[in-house]
Amino acid sequence: MTEGLPMAVPARGLPARVRIHEVGARDGLQNEKGVVPTEVKAEFIHRLAGAGLTTIEATSFVHPSWVPQLADAEQLFPLLGGLAETEGVALPVLVPNERGLDRAVALGARRIAVFGSATESFARANLNRTVDESLAMFAPVVAKARADGIHVRGYLSMCFGDPWEGPVPVGQAVRVAKALLDLGCDELSLGDTIGVATPGHVRALLAGLNERGVPTDVLGVHFHDTYGQALSNTLAALQHGVTTVDASAGGLGGCPYAKSATGNLATEDLVWMLQGLGIETGVDLGRLTATSVWLAERLGRPSPSRTVRALSANPAQSPKE
Repeated sequence: MTEGLPMAVPARGLPARVRIHEVGARDGLQNEKGVVPTEVKAEFIHRLAGAGLTTIEATSFVHPSWVPQLADAEQLFPLLGGLAETEGVALPVLVPNERGLDRAVALGARRIAVFGSATESFARANLNRTVDESLAMFAPVVAKARADGIHVRGYLSMCFGDPWEGPVPVGQAVRVAKALLDLGCDELSLGDTIGVATPGHVRALLAGLNERGVPTDVLGVHFHDTYGQALSNTLAALQHGVTTVDASAGGLGGCPYAKSATGNLATEDLVWMLQGLGIETGVDLGRLTATSVWLAERLGRPSPSRTVRALSANPAQSPKE
């Protein structure tokens, strides 16, 4: 075994390569209580790119009062321009409405994301709108972006469970997912926002979407690890043919409206599993782990990622920057 890496034992029926959609700089940091300096965020993103990640969600152009941690979007995004131009790194940003889109485009953003909900309760809590009203709000945003040649990702939260409504029926999630894609989104990320999904539920949702004519290649998955199921759910999605997986460096992030939700699936934990399965990611696990250790020092607490902790604790496998 190469030092610090698992032995690769490929399994049948899995994709040869997976694209990791890194969300640590946006979803991971947005709920941090202490404001992270803009320069630290910029260096974090540059380090992630240096570790081989090619899709890094940079920030969100929401109103500063909604997410104070990301109020520096106008200051941060210009510090990242060289990555897109010289390194070929995609830097998507979240936009809530047309005003957010205009702000992002003015700074040169070419990939945006909108964030919807499969449940009425979360739509009202997060967007102060019904599900259908939120879709109506997104329609002109998606249309305007697509007309300008901008790539649009749709996020659909609460696909498996909701803190107020409980388990989400597959048909309900499929309806809203299909509606979001019908607006013109290029891809759709299926979110297990409170981390209650299990592999069978994942397979059922993916199959339900396929039955409604949604091809697997436009779907990504976004799992939280509240009940320790994120990697199991990811494997189920891979077995179904999904090749885009959202993850957050160091396992940063959570959901402010789901108090029990622990962080996102840690990118390092995902890469460890994928490398063990012989699946290409293009990510240097040592450099990625070193990046999460570096950020954890600046946040003042250890990384929740099991892989980061394990590699950092073993002197022979200690990550090097």
